Amino acid sequence: MHKGRLEAFTDGVMAIIITIMVLELHEPAGPGLRDLFALWPVLISYVLSFIYVGIYWSNHHHMFQAVTAVDGRALWANLHLLFWLLLLPFCAGWIAADGLARGPVSCSGSISSWRRWLTWCCRPA
Repeated sequence: MHKGRLEAFTDGVMAIIITIMVLELHEPAGPGLRDLFALWPVLISYVLSFIYVGIYWSNHHHMFQAVTAVDGRALWANLHLLFWLLLLPFCAGWIAADGLARGPVSCSGSISSWRRWLTWCCRPA
């Protein structure tokens, strides 16, 4: 498989992730700044999640500059990464709804933990 196909697929999935997150942003209940400030958990959750996805997209792009061929192991590793990133909008919405409660924050942190595990599993032999 040519690496361009995998890059294009990953770009598409990451674009969908960002789209799902932005669809969770709703307009304030009224015209005042207080109404906007009432949405701060949602906005902070979106901004942090957007940065998180952006970092992964940038790292993926730079990593694939060095790749010459894609094998089955790389495909499965990429799918594993995308699976965990696809849970990010869920966690971001949960954090926005319940603030910095233990459950939502643990959900977000587990995504990072699984990503670290993936990095460890896919290291060169």
